[in-house]
Amino acid sequence: MPEGVLEVLLVSAKGLEDADLLCKMDPYVIITYRTQEKKSTVASGAYLLFIICKGTTPEWDETFLFDVTSNDATDLKIKIMDSDGGVGADDLVGHARQVEWLILIPLDALFRDGDIPAKSYNIMKDDAYCGEIRIGLNFTVQKSRGFDPTDGNIGGWKQSGRD
Repeated sequence: MPEGVLEVLLVSAKGLEDADLLCKMDPYVIITYRTQEKKSTVASGAYLLFIICKGTTPEWDETFLFDVTSNDATDLKIKIMDSDGGVGADDLVGHARQVEWLILIPLDALFRDGDIPAKSYNIMKDDAYCGEIRIGLNFTVQKSRGFDPTDGNIGGWKQSGRD
């Protein structure tokens, strides 16, 4: 696996199951790549009855960067939570799933191709569909820090401009 930077564009979600009463869901996303974890901002929901809650269709448009090394994992974990504003524990809304028991987005194709435009992933909770999350992925290969005689930068003291 190449070394580089994994860029995750968290776009939006829709059809989320409202975890709060009175339509005031405040979702955020936890994105984990190996031991690196990033948390989105909290999208505030509407507080009015009988109106579609903004919290069930959040928009983030946030970008997160992760370092990828040659021994890293090949999956991205996504978890959607509902913030309870410091009152009790936050509620699990759902997660993007590729296998039954783990929250995963496989990255093999990304490492090979370098870019996966924003697309929707199903969100599951207790094995039931409860919405979609839209995520874009980009991978930039990091150039080796070792000596490369083909880069034209092999000069010494004389080529540095000093006399």
